[in-house]
Amino acid sequence: MNRLTTSWGEFPLTRFPEDPRDPLRAWDASDEYLLRHLAETDTDLSGTVAVVGDRWGALATALAARRPGTLAQISDSYLGRRATVENLARSGAAPDAVRLLTTQDAPPERIDVLLVRVPKSLALLEDQLHRLAPALHEGTVVVGTGMVKEIHTSTLQLFETILGPTRTSLAAKKARLILCAPDPARDRAANPWPYRYELPADAGIVAGRTVVNQAGIFCADRLDIGTRFFLKHLPTGLGRARVVDLGCGNGVVGLSVALAEPEAELVFADESYPAVASAEENFRRHAAPGRTAEFVVGDGTAELAAESVDLVLNNPPFHSHQATTDRTARRMFTDARRVLRPGGELWVVGNRHLGYHVTLRRIFGSCELVASDPKFVVLRAVRRSGGAARRPARAAAAGAPAPDA
Repeated sequence: MNRLTTSWGEFPLTRFPEDPRDPLRAWDASDEYLLRHLAETDTDLSGTVAVVGDRWGALATALAARRPGTLAQISDSYLGRRATVENLARSGAAPDAVRLLTTQDAPPERIDVLLVRVPKSLALLEDQLHRLAPALHEGTVVVGTGMVKEIHTSTLQLFETILGPTRTSLAAKKARLILCAPDPARDRAANPWPYRYELPADAGIVAGRTVVNQAGIFCADRLDIGTRFFLKHLPTGLGRARVVDLGCGNGVVGLSVALAEPEAELVFADESYPAVASAEENFRRHAAPGRTAEFVVGDGTAELAAESVDLVLNNPPFHSHQATTDRTARRMFTDARRVLRPGGELWVVGNRHLGYHVTLRRIFGSCELVASDPKFVVLRAVRRSGGAARRPARAAAAGAPAPDA
């Protein structure tokens, strides 16, 4: 466990779920820079302090020790929120030290200090600045932070256009601050989020339908090519199978199953609050009247009972913020095996070079190639232990040899 040292104390911090083998810390130099700036400038924290994009709760945990008037954290991530809760408890903070909000919640009515950890998604930053702008006043202190590689001209333009005059600090340890003077009288354009677009003609049964995407989900303004390939090779003949769209994003994969398989039971699961909100709205818009589904914001399939699912469909991420890692995918595959009934199947789409077939063989004991093109593969793994369960039918291409390592 690593310890973050600040002017207000030293704090043991971890990501969530905690894994002693994980080399990634729960903070970086940009968090340290921001906290040091607040201490050196003796920023008044006696009013309402809002922290946006605090990835693992490092900022909220350190600020809680400073005992501001009111401290609110606004997060798009369930995992980030859980990390915050555990890091606060580890530091000895009171349970109510931080008001935990999601990006889908109404923000505080008045904000005296706004701290923004620049997110990877420019769309999420744009949406949050629009949502928060009405709560700012002329005296609000606005400080953003990020690594130099994360702060671009477009980032600064959003602060400038939506909030007010903006400048940057000198770089320190490859981190930089964004200093903004909010102008409450600024004439702002309307918030473009959530965004709506029509699904392309090659999207299978959902082609031509208009979907709604909240800011911050992967590929929020178009259908990503991996999902587009997956939609062409989904299993059929599912009957009354219980199907989980794991890491559902805007829910297009699960929606496709719902439209093609009228008896299937659907569960949409993601750790992103905007993603599940998007999936739920798209399901309500396009599923048959009276059709129901379950929508879960959580840690993968942790909320689902063991051996309660027949089919898991998954397009796993291979980034954790700026870090490239297969840790999330490995956890998703392991979680999927836990909830699958004997004979149940996990179908995965991924870039060929990621080598997911090796990981799936390690977890499931076998892996089969369903379909491939020069960039993507669709893989199928079956939970073999125990007796048989309702088995989803294979796609036509099933039975091909496994992809090269």
